[in-house]
Amino acid sequence: MSIVALAARGLALLDRIPSWLLGLVIRLGIAGIFWHAGQTKVSGWHVTATTIELFRNEYRVPLLPPELAANLAALQEHLFSFLLVIGLGARLAALGLLGMTGVIAIFVYPENWPDHLLWTGCLLYVISRGPGEASLDAALRRRIR
Repeated sequence: MSIVALAARGLALLDRIPSWLLGLVIRLGIAGIFWHAGQTKVSGWHVTATTIELFRNEYRVPLLPPELAANLAALQEHLFSFLLVIGLGARLAALGLLGMTGVIAIFVYPENWPDHLLWTGCLLYVISRGPGEASLDAALRRRIR
């Protein structure tokens, strides 16, 4: 078998990766990143004093008091990550995390743009293509039909 035929066969196999699997892997991966970030902000059900100090002195999100910004960030990271994992309201959850990514990229850590670009790509996939067939959104859509 020639190298060209072998490459064509390999590409044909890659083309058969199902979209539900892509959606699931992307959702789980990006949700894991934001869930972990949310976990670093809380102790139990409460945002830590250290987190509030970070929002006051390092993150400095404009227009919001540090206490509110810290609580909103922790809530969004947990809620939207959970919704992405189960695939419920996934496009809206991804949109919310994309907004957070924009704030982080512009106001908090602009030097981490490669990470932000990767997150943006994952979130844009979910926003544009949906969460895939392995999701509650897809199950609800099938049930409604």
